[in-house]
Amino acid sequence: MKGIVEERAVTLGNYIAESGDTVRQTAKKFGISKSTVHKDVSSRLQKINPSLYLDVKKVLEINKSERHIRGGIATKNKYLNLRKQRENT
Repeated sequence: MKGIVEERAVTLGNYIAESGDTVRQTAKKFGISKSTVHKDVSSRLQKINPSLYLDVKKVLEINKSERHIRGGIATKNKYLNLRKQRENT
């Protein structure tokens, strides 16, 4: 059973390093919880594959630094869509 968890951590790490996806996007793609993704790539991966862990850590740090921008864009789009809906009715 332990081999499956380690395999999953490496698979998730490779995916994040290659795609640059967020923890949420990765969790959705693989059909698991974001807590599981975070645990796998932040602690398990560090012990299994330290070089991959460093690559993933860089991506996660970039995503973390950009999250306030993404939130602002999402809010802007939400209100633009609401405005369009009101104008169409």
